[in-house]
Amino acid sequence: MPESSPETHIIDYRAAEHLLAARDPRGAVKLLDSVIAAHPENTAARLLRARAFFASAQLRSAELEFQLVLEREPDNAFAHFALARTYERALRADRAKRHFRLAAALDPKPEYLEAARFDAPE
Repeated sequence: MPESSPETHIIDYRAAEHLLAARDPRGAVKLLDSVIAAHPENTAARLLRARAFFASAQLRSAELEFQLVLEREPDNAFAHFALARTYERALRADRAKRHFRLAAALDPKPEYLEAARFDAPE
């Protein structure tokens, strides 16, 4: 196996972005595993891997990865929104609602506000 370097990790990260966009989330996860093994502190790589887990319906893995991102970046509105979507897809609406609302409070994007459903009865 060729020796990895920071340059190969950047290439793998970019290739993983392309694989995810091309609807190959499992291929993206494989590339990101080596990037994260070498750089476990890299939140962007973890967020991309969480998205890939979600896209490949690996919901528990996605949940854990999004939670890790939020431990490091509690004000990351996208990570809250994506975690909420993960909970929603796993039929855990109670957990989803909290994170949809946190996402909307942090960043009042229309899609976050709509998902938060502040106007819905409790």
